[in-house]
Amino acid sequence: MTQTVKVVGAGLAGCEAAWTLAQAGIAVELYEMKPVQYTPAHKYAGFAELICSNSLKAARIGSAAGMLKEEMRLLGSLTMEAAAQTSVSAGGALAVDREKFSDYVTEKIHAHPLITVIPQRVDEIPQGPTIIASGPLTEQHLAQSIQQLCGEQYLSFFDAAAPIVTFESLDREKVFFAARYGRGEDDYINCPMDKEEYERFYQALIEAESAQLHDFEQQELTVYEGCMPVEVMAKRGADTLRYGPLKPVGLTDPHTGRRPWAVVQLRAENREGSLYNLVGFQTNLRFPEQKRVFSMIPGLEHAEFVRYGVMHRNTFLDSPRLLTSAFSLRKRPDLYFAGQMTGVEGYVESAASGILAGKNMARALAGKQPLLLPADSMLGALSRYISDESVKNFQPMGANMGILPPWPERVKDKTVRCEKIATRGLDHLKEYLQTVD
Repeated sequence: MTQTVKVVGAGLAGCEAAWTLAQAGIAVELYEMKPVQYTPAHKYAGFAELICSNSLKAARIGSAAGMLKEEMRLLGSLTMEAAAQTSVSAGGALAVDREKFSDYVTEKIHAHPLITVIPQRVDEIPQGPTIIASGPLTEQHLAQSIQQLCGEQYLSFFDAAAPIVTFESLDREKVFFAARYGRGEDDYINCPMDKEEYERFYQALIEAESAQLHDFEQQELTVYEGCMPVEVMAKRGADTLRYGPLKPVGLTDPHTGRRPWAVVQLRAENREGSLYNLVGFQTNLRFPEQKRVFSMIPGLEHAEFVRYGVMHRNTFLDSPRLLTSAFSLRKRPDLYFAGQMTGVEGYVESAASGILAGKNMARALAGKQPLLLPADSMLGALSRYISDESVKNFQPMGANMGILPPWPERVKDKTVRCEKIATRGLDHLKEYLQTVD
């Protein structure tokens, strides 16, 4: 008897997973709690609702988002099909009419003979083959069920994350590798500040403009400990940061031979050391303000931010400890996750993860090995990032060129370099897809 796969959530990831499975000839029960119940962020009754913006990011192939979208097209994406049918003019971005986009996806899902839509809330993880794609605002009962299965320490309810920058964009003449007191290996990159540099930075930080939180986020953040934004900490006093995340003790600047007045430390975000996060810099500043203020840190004047700091309601797993690169749960192989809950950030990334989860579920049911996409493809790199057990202090990540292997030769023009990297990844993905069943 053919098994039926349950998919929980009809956002972009859930719809892509259900569509992918159905296109592979597998029956799907798609559970969606709308219109019975809405999350605080959702308003429209249709599936695949875009709530923050009608832009699906840059369209050009040489951008991280454009590269990922092209990969999705190669994988048979319903999202990309819907976007092509409902696009509106938006310069270099792929933008859509949000309601028409949602209606298109909803109609395609309802019309598929192998997909049964069940409008009800799911409070517990179902038995049997299942894909959970319930989104960053997963309902409380289901979140508790996931927490019980995965372990309380492996599920976060707030994304309180520091910015991440690329290593190659740092000014190596101003920074230095060192651990405090010389203990252990030189795990940190240190950005030293003298008194004048610190005071300028401090003043800019406390005067910077914060982003607006939703009412439900603001209320919940007031009771969430260990989530203090760096700008809020700074407002407690001019020296608070110097006795906190910017403390200079145990460090000597090799350029001066003296202890700095303050030090910003960067910690490696991945095994390759191509990405670094700013330690202790969880923040709620607006993205342009983060770029302006944090670029005042010595060594970060020209830093490329692949992810800005965020602080918002976001249910997500500590995926490197829990998931395989196929998006399946290590301790329960017939349970897959997709979407922002896995630690991919953004509409496009969430949809892409749904495709890969759906394809790998279909392959598992057929007794085949999961897809292992090339490491230099964007989706391949994202799937490796969320399953890489060497990643510590896991933070959600969107598509960016920093997680791809660098171009082997020096190419000064960034646009040309990114186009070469994207073309390489797409070529390898096409070759790989021709070799699999």
